[in-house]
Amino acid sequence: MAVDLRRTRPLWATAAAVLSAAALAACGSGGGADPAAAPAPTSAAPSSAGPTSAAPSSATTPTDVAPPPIKGKLRGYATVRQLSDTADLVVRGEVEEAGFRVDEVLRTTTGSTVRAGARITLAPLPAGVPDMAHMSKLDAGQVVVLYLAQDPAAPTFRTLSGDFGVFDLTGSGAEAVATTRSQTMAVSGLNAEDPAASGHGFRTTLGQLRAVAAQAK
Repeated sequence: MAVDLRRTRPLWATAAAVLSAAALAACGSGGGADPAAAPAPTSAAPSSAGPTSAAPSSATTPTDVAPPPIKGKLRGYATVRQLSDTADLVVRGEVEEAGFRVDEVLRTTTGSTVRAGARITLAPLPAGVPDMAHMSKLDAGQVVVLYLAQDPAAPTFRTLSGDFGVFDLTGSGAEAVATTRSQTMAVSGLNAEDPAASGHGFRTTLGQLRAVAAQAK
């Protein structure tokens, strides 16, 4: 069948125009569009607020106050000789309301000014010593022999290891009976320890305490 070219020419012209326009559009879009780019790094604006410290967590904050440290136990003494060698002052006298009246000095260290007739101040053991609960009290009117340590920072004295340094006196003269204040915190001999007597207290005489004190280093 023969085709009428006069009728198909407008169709070809139209198709050619469409193809031309499409080609131009494709060229224009390929050259002008920018490829997708990664975002440029940005610097965060500095905060106007200064540096802050994180508040401690309540979970790590202690809620209980730590107890004071416990001081060491007191030294034990086995013999009167050990007490005499260690003491700064060994005296016989009477406990008064305001201190201690010295009636006799059995032993003193070099440089001490304590003499018979003097009055000295007795201080308690430091707080926190576990053995404090088992110590006796020196009450006014008691006649005793005391083995004392001088406080280096004050004009006061403490009995050696509490009750270890206390002998109660009954009677008079050299034959006065001297008995340890405590049954358990007590020596067990004059110059040598007696294991069989340990824990049962110790009894001697004032004359024997004088003799041992005179031999002290």
